[in-house]
Amino acid sequence: MNATVTPPLDIVIFGGAGDLSWRKLLPALFMAHLHGRLVDDCRIIGVGRHEWGREQYVSFIDKTSRAHVDVEALQPEAWKSFLERLDFVSLDATVADGYRKLSAACQEGSIKVFYLATSPSIFTDIAHHLNTTGLIDAQSRVVLEKPLGHDLTSAQAINEAVARHFKESQIYRIDHYLGKETVQNLMVLRFGNAIYEPLWRAPYIKSVQITVAETVGVGTRAGFYDHTGAMRDMVQNHLLQLLCIVAMEPPISLDPDDVRDEKLKVLRSLRKLDLSDLRRDTVCGQYTEGVVDGERVKGYMQEADMPQMSQTETFVAIRAQVNNSRWAGVPFFLRTGKRMQKRRSEIIIEFSDPPFSIFSGQLAASHPNRLIITLQPEESIQLQMMAKEPGSGMKMQPVFLNLDLQSAFTERRAEAYERLLIDVIKGRLTHFMRRDELEAAWKWADPILQGWKQLNDKPKSYPAGSWGPAASSTLVARENAVWAEAG
Repeated sequence: MNATVTPPLDIVIFGGAGDLSWRKLLPALFMAHLHGRLVDDCRIIGVGRHEWGREQYVSFIDKTSRAHVDVEALQPEAWKSFLERLDFVSLDATVADGYRKLSAACQEGSIKVFYLATSPSIFTDIAHHLNTTGLIDAQSRVVLEKPLGHDLTSAQAINEAVARHFKESQIYRIDHYLGKETVQNLMVLRFGNAIYEPLWRAPYIKSVQITVAETVGVGTRAGFYDHTGAMRDMVQNHLLQLLCIVAMEPPISLDPDDVRDEKLKVLRSLRKLDLSDLRRDTVCGQYTEGVVDGERVKGYMQEADMPQMSQTETFVAIRAQVNNSRWAGVPFFLRTGKRMQKRRSEIIIEFSDPPFSIFSGQLAASHPNRLIITLQPEESIQLQMMAKEPGSGMKMQPVFLNLDLQSAFTERRAEAYERLLIDVIKGRLTHFMRRDELEAAWKWADPILQGWKQLNDKPKSYPAGSWGPAASSTLVARENAVWAEAG
């Protein structure tokens, strides 16, 4: 019997010298290299406009990416052998001529992964030129970075253009939140444990909070961010994907399309918000100067290259509703913002109060049962319950049951980008967005963006280092709830 021959692999990164590449992609690929998850004949080809050869690109990555690799993992010999995998092709991605150089740089008969870490405005050009140069075949894969378009129309145009040259099964629309261990563990928590499924619905769940809070500001990304805002940058993709995993029905299998079918149903069940809903159920904010981590920082309008009188939102809070029988009457509170008090990404499932309590006069209702799923800065799952304090009497206090994943599993836990890049190489689509899923998300988000524009309300100010505008607390208070940090 002949041994199976593994074809060579070429990972081609458009925008190979960009921020995403040297901060995230190359360190993730190094970790995959270090742990033997890349085939011997794997080469990583950076593509960009710099007039560089291979040596200059290797030197650049050596200087920039090294600092973003875990110090304990940075073994000198392994790093050196990883750099030997690198190559660079200088070309303008919008011009056909340079693609002949890229074709010559690729290995004969290789599986080609094209990672488009560029502006989505040139995805169409890249796909077209890859096709006309003969670089696309049945084994090729293309990874599309967010934000995929700035509205439904542009997203559809990009999808249509890429689909002319790649089959849907070859297209990987990446959202790194779906690569986080705890997010993937949420499906096992829900569908692999019988104790949760009967309670994972109304009326047993009172509310769901999904928060992605950042302490950083826009920094040098003012030009990009002011045309994007928090709704496009975070809500339309990251937060809606998290909502889908919380709210989806059990898929009939782990087949990628079975999982994504159920997520699509959730997106189609989201209640559309009209102008009156937007006034009541959404809050936009924009940070002003303040103090973050003990350091005084600029307000949004004082950031470099910021247009004057910008009304771009850096904070969004939304009360969403999934209109189906499982979630009837359960509010989903979505919140994201820059320059917040703490860096925190978490999902909080708040269960309903007992219908009758024998513990009269105690404040059990102020400490509800909560399932707290923390995605960053550390990944953890905790169940908040009530327990009796030691001593006489029956005084209660909240305690936590911890699902300690790090102690339970001793093997290394890959970072999100590493896990997703390996999924691309292996051809696993489960944790990537399908075209109809992306467009369904835009169909919900677009009317919100258009409605805000029509209302023309200035974003509410909030000082950097706070938890956002006071109006966001009012948003949840109407449902007799508080944001987690205040509870």
